[in-house]
Amino acid sequence: MSDHASHRSHLRHSGWDARAQARDDKPSARANSRSQTDCPTWRPLAALALCLALVGCASQPQAPEPGTPPKATAGTWAGRPIGAAPVPQPGLRQAMISAATREWGEFGRQVVVFDANEESIPEVGAWEDDDRGHSGRVSTYWRAVGRAHLDGYDCNQSWSAAFLGWIMQTAGVPPNQFPPAPTHAETLTHITGAAGEPDRYWVPRLVSDYSPRPGDIICATRTPHGASAGSVPERGTHCDLVVGRDGAILEAIGGDVRNTVSKSRLPLDGGGRLRPAVRRHWFLILENRL
Repeated sequence: MSDHASHRSHLRHSGWDARAQARDDKPSARANSRSQTDCPTWRPLAALALCLALVGCASQPQAPEPGTPPKATAGTWAGRPIGAAPVPQPGLRQAMISAATREWGEFGRQVVVFDANEESIPEVGAWEDDDRGHSGRVSTYWRAVGRAHLDGYDCNQSWSAAFLGWIMQTAGVPPNQFPPAPTHAETLTHITGAAGEPDRYWVPRLVSDYSPRPGDIICATRTPHGASAGSVPERGTHCDLVVGRDGAILEAIGGDVRNTVSKSRLPLDGGGRLRPAVRRHWFLILENRL
């Protein structure tokens, strides 16, 4: 059995509980190399180290959020009125979800389950640097944001924003509504800054006030104090596209989630709002008004 297959078998049978070690789902032990053989060598050791870290840290209380976020309503953002909604286009909303779901299938349908103190991978898919085919697929996402020289073997380059940009291009979303960019901060800054304009496809909502639904985009920081309500941090963010709900579980697909296109299963509270989860400190939801 190959090292990759053996490691995946271990993950499927035991689950992988992981703590963050670096930015944008990139473990710090991972080599910054384009070599097909260098990239995967961190995986068995990193998985063991992360599991041990979780055992030691799971009982520690989460740091409290500083201050109380300002209240927002469906009609305002940062004290300014939200612009009038666009004409509904349910077909375009579904095109986004369908494109993301297809890419998830291309990468083997990896599932990542998040809870308050645990992260596990009951279904392990193909990873970004497993072979030239999947590495090339990541290169396709990078080309959508003007970084054609990058691919899946560029192991320390986070491609989650490039993935979302490619999804929106493929679905037919105009770039003035969702400008593809190599970082989430660039896109989020554009969308939140335009919230007062009419006919915006997405408008920002506070996590504490809103229950996400398919077509929305949910965004988190890696650290508890990475952002405050109404602000967009310059780095360390990750965003996923919501594709479904299953009772008190939200399902979202994103790129570069544990080195592949993954479907994340995330807990909701009794009001349908996102609950805190390990390595997902939610700070913003973009409501899809199509």
